Amino acid sequence: MRILKGLLVAAAIAATQVAAAETIEMTVNGLVCAFCAQGIERTLRKNPATEDVLVSLESRLVAVATKAGTDIADDTLRKALQDAGYDVKAIVRTERSIASIREQLKVRQ
Repeated sequence: MRILKGLLVAAAIAATQVAAAETIEMTVNGLVCAFCAQGIERTLRKNPATEDVLVSLESRLVAVATKAGTDIADDTLRKALQDAGYDVKAIVRTERSIASIREQLKVRQ
């Protein structure tokens, strides 16, 4: 009985983690203008798992918030940016929201 309860608790925790939205932050080289930022944002918004996108030229940061229960593979993001002519230096997954990143960077919408 204890094993069954433990499995149920573990399954509930795993389901919560899968359902939680995530933000994927990428350090990107080659961002030089607002046109670049708009192109990246437009490209990443095409992915059905994308909830929101933030591009900061000054920080060389591209952040993608995923919809709850969805994911975008690192390779998919890297390929989309490389195909657009940018060099992805790092990809980090975080629980931070786009709004909190925007506030930290003082980026206007």
